[in-house]
Amino acid sequence: MRRWLIILGGLLLVGYLLTGVTQVRPGERAVVRRFGRVLDEKPGPGLWIGLPWGMDRVDRISVDTVRRVTVGYQPSTEESGTPAGQLLTGDQNLVNVQVVIDYEVREADVAEFVVQQDRVDGLVSRVTESVLAEWIGGRQVDDVLLRGKANLPRHLEQTVQERLEPYRLGIQVRQAHVAHLFPPDEVKSAFDDVSRAQAGIRTRTNQAEQDAERRLREARSEQYRLEQLAAAYSVEQKLQARAEAERFERRLEKYQALRRDNPAYLRGIWLDEIGRLFRRMKENGQVDLLDHHLSADGLDLTIIQAPKK
Repeated sequence: MRRWLIILGGLLLVGYLLTGVTQVRPGERAVVRRFGRVLDEKPGPGLWIGLPWGMDRVDRISVDTVRRVTVGYQPSTEESGTPAGQLLTGDQNLVNVQVVIDYEVREADVAEFVVQQDRVDGLVSRVTESVLAEWIGGRQVDDVLLRGKANLPRHLEQTVQERLEPYRLGIQVRQAHVAHLFPPDEVKSAFDDVSRAQAGIRTRTNQAEQDAERRLREARSEQYRLEQLAAAYSVEQKLQARAEAERFERRLEKYQALRRDNPAYLRGIWLDEIGRLFRRMKENGQVDLLDHHLSADGLDLTIIQAPKK
């Protein structure tokens, strides 16, 4: 009998000692409180061997899990007074708003989360409600309803995180989005009409901007084409001018060389060219020499007739 008591006592002792062994799963961090004091070591995935129950308390916290808090209006609930999430805008209109805050536990601050975890969701909810009331109360109802779903999430992510930091909750706001943002049912149809009109204006504005962009691209393409043509024409004209200048310089050099030998050389060239020109014009019926109008100094007068149609 005594032997069985010893065996039973040994088994109980082993079982008690095994309470100090904890399996930490992937994606988790463990926070160990030994006699109420949080240890600096935060065991990661694997087997943690500590002191048995009563000496160590181990809390395993998932640091990969996204936790969610829903704040504001609940469409499915009926309340006699002002429903939660029904807020007043800056121009004294009511809107129903519901937002969702997603947060994660910061791995480096998991001990703070363990200490505060029973009040984390409540604090996140109250801080978010405060930020919502401030944001909506500072704007007119048109701005809230038309731009709230686009602008409010960014404001919530930044401001809620800033206001939660003093509480040392060990969490990080990852995302905020607006799940519900509508006026009360009594005026919802009027706001729907405004929203449709605003959507039509945005559509036409986008179409006009796209058309303007297309025309601008076409104008730039035409500008580039004309610039290329102008550049090519400029190069061509420069080359022709340079070639003509070189030909003129060669003829000038030749003329100067011949003029030294024959001073009347230029007059001979001029008369020769004029003679060929007059012959062509006479053949075309455009020139008729008036020899009987010769003056005493031997000048030939001519009549240049307009071309026959």
